[in-house]
This record gives sequence, structure tokens and C-alpha cells, in this order.
Amino acid sequence: MKPLHKYLLIAGAILAVDQASKVAIKLTMHPDQTIKIIGDVFKLHFIENPGAAFGMTISRLMGGVNEDVGKLVLTIFSVLAVAGILFYLTRIADHKTGLPLWVAVILGGAAGNIVDRVFYGVWFDSINDYDGGLFFGRVVDMFYIDIWNGHLPENWPLVGGQYWFIWPIFNVADVAISVGIVVIFIFQKRFFPPRPKPAPVHVSGTSNNI
Repeated sequence: MKPLHKYLLIAGAILAVDQASKVAIKLTMHPDQTIKIIGDVFKLHFIENPGAAFGMTISRLMGGVNEDVGKLVLTIFSVLAVAGILFYLTRIADHKTGLPLWVAVILGGAAGNIVDRVFYGVWFDSINDYDGGLFFGRVVDMFYIDIWNGHLPENWPLVGGQYWFIWPIFNVADVAISVGIVVIFIFQKRFFPPRPKPAPVHVSGTSNNI
């Protein structure tokens, strides 16, 4: 098996696990429903995230931008980002370090969230509680580690006064993306070794004798 095919299978497996978990949650729980797994610490809590990480939206970050336009911009940007990651993976598939593996892990996670944004507004149109459509789906999150929750101080920029979690609710795709980024950051010197400096060129002097 070619290295690229192996890494695409890894990305595909992460995508499949992510989507299976999301579809199961979508079909068996209702929004804001909570199921305790380990007491009050670890729970399944079903929410649908209309924005990016930590629930931030384009319309919130850029005041005056229509929410639907913000969603569309975010989705298109995410699709382009996944295409860029895929292209990068094709270029480094023969890399002798673990870099391609972790790029594939990030690719699988990013693709998982893209499927939600692009298709869930259509696939689950009959059970969604929002106006969906192609490119207007929401990302399904469900894993909740309850460390702290409450309202942030009103004077904090962008997020002041909002209800927040000290550990955001996340999904399998988020875990894959986060782990991949952290591993690449930790081992960046191994994955991106400095290029050897070219040896200095010695030019022998010449003399003209008259």
C-alpha cells in the first residue's frame, strides 16, 4: 500500500468514527439533553455549534455581519482549509518522520466537522430545530468535562457576559484536530529539522605578475 493511501485510510477512519458518534447523538438525544457518564464530571451533553471553536461566530467577531453570511463564510473557509491540508498531505506522504500521520489525523478531524457544516442542514432537515440547508449545518458536540461553568465578566471583550464552560463541549473531530496540532508542535524540531547550511565556497586567489 502506498503511504498516501495509508494516511488517507487513517483520515477516513477518524471521519467515520466522528460521524457515527454524531449521527447516534443526533438521532437519540434532543438538544441540551445531558446523560451522566462519570457523575457530574464527564457527561454527554448534546449541543449544535453554529460557529467555530468555542462557539465563536463570524457575525460575533465582526459586528454588523449577517449571521447567515457569517456561517457561509466560515463553511467555505473550512472547506478550503481541508483542501489545503489534503494537498499538503499529498506532498509529504513519503516523509520519513511521523509528520504525515499527524497531518492525516488533523485532516480526518477537520473533514468530520466539515460534513456537519455542509450537509447536516439537508440530511437532518426534518428533525433540525433551525433553518438549515446546504452549507448551513451546525457542528454536533457532545463530550462535556464539567470543570466549571458560569457567566464571564461583562467587561471582557467579545465574550463578556456570556455563559461559558472552562472546558468546552467537544466531539471526536475536535479531539483529533487538537491532538494532531499538539503532537506536531511538541515534535516540530524532529518533523522540521533545520536545513544544513551550505559549505562555504573557497575561492583561490590569483596574482598577476608583470
